[in-house]
Amino acid sequence: MATSQNLRQATRVLESGGVIAYPTEGVFGLGCLADDLAAVSRILKIKSRDPAMGLVIIVSSPEQIAEWVDLPIESLSLKSSDERPVTWIVPATDEAPQWIRGEHAGMAVRQTTHPIANALCAAVDAPLVSTSANISGHPPARNSYVLRRIFGSLVDYIVPGECGPAENPSEIRDIKTGKVLRPA
Repeated sequence: MATSQNLRQATRVLESGGVIAYPTEGVFGLGCLADDLAAVSRILKIKSRDPAMGLVIIVSSPEQIAEWVDLPIESLSLKSSDERPVTWIVPATDEAPQWIRGEHAGMAVRQTTHPIANALCAAVDAPLVSTSANISGHPPARNSYVLRRIFGSLVDYIVPGECGPAENPSEIRDIKTGKVLRPA
């Protein structure tokens, strides 16, 4: 489990423009500050991911994306759970970075329930990129051995900890309609 010292180190790395790997609800994620284009570009390169696809971001509270969401923040309910994480597609303002949205009008956001991921968002008081720790087309890392073997030299810091109980990638839903766009 991550200690307060691990969280301070991860925060320093994030705030200095670095890329980290960290546990989430189901798999390890690669992350950086969502508004840091250079760090996001690095993640896209590490994963060999097409920037047009966009990226999921995580928050510890909806207020962290208030300027990026085209909905009243007090009405924004991003309900989720450890066992069944949900990523919500929300309408984005022009303030939301294009490199997060990709070719989409909306933005993919999850209010994380994982204690480490949540603590990281709270520590930097900002949204983090949360893309699965995998090379595009390959399965994501679910244990620290695989994570270190593949990404140990590619990221600036690996936050120790265990992934949550989710067995599948997060379900994706449209926040306006509730329609499931990708089942879990």
